Amino acid sequence: MKSHATLRYTSMRTSIFGAVFVVALVLAHFRILPVTAGASGVFLLLLLAGIISAPLSYVVLSRQRDAMSEQITSGIERRQSRPKSMKSRFAAQAAEEDAIDDALRADQSV
Repeated sequence: MKSHATLRYTSMRTSIFGAVFVVALVLAHFRILPVTAGASGVFLLLLLAGIISAPLSYVVLSRQRDAMSEQITSGIERRQSRPKSMKSRFAAQAAEEDAIDDALRADQSV
């Protein structure tokens, strides 16, 4: 299992989005993409970058996505197994406390 797989996948996906956005911005600057100036043009470029980078990330980052999925699954399995051990520790501590209480009651009644 690789550590920080989620961080690696997220940063790589963000980088792909950023690279596609910069390419779209350059194409719009040279008027290859017909985009209006202003906030609506930037929003359109962001939308275009999202639409293009999503399938690109899906294809290019399949190994990183699998590693992230494995890391998340193992973390969930580890957390699901933890409460059982905590329950057994809690039960053991409760039994110890009960034994101490019983011993103190026995001493007080004598």
